[in-house]
Amino acid sequence: MEFLVATSASWAITVVRVVLGVIFVAHGAQKVFGAFGGYGLKGTTGYFKSIGLPLPIGYLVCFMEFFGGIGLVLGLLTRLSALAVTIVMVGAIVKVHAPHGFFLNWELKPGKGHGFEMNLALIAMAVACMIAGGGAMSVDLLLAP
Repeated sequence: MEFLVATSASWAITVVRVVLGVIFVAHGAQKVFGAFGGYGLKGTTGYFKSIGLPLPIGYLVCFMEFFGGIGLVLGLLTRLSALAVTIVMVGAIVKVHAPHGFFLNWELKPGKGHGFEMNLALIAMAVACMIAGGGAMSVDLLLAP
């Protein structure tokens, strides 16, 4: 347990952690609650099922994204939260984005989805959090021995 909360007091990783957390809370809220124009649990898990994910995995993805984001914003069990969002992003690359190549579809060309460059950037941010911990202003820093 000590490893999960051990952290530096770095402000740099705090910025990375909080921004990454906000991104995942927002996207998780779309999936779980239908907030910000999202489809909610029923719509999102229906889509996941249509691409071959079993329903329990679909629910797990939605909640890992939302609660992983909350953990990152708070700096609570930062390494575990960052691992959760990393797993979600690797899954997104494999199941959705890899066939579209590397780049985002900036032109919004019909029939072409987004590549995986953004997923890689989010994974890099999450890996930085797994390495450094929660940083300054984190619950982990308060809990660390």
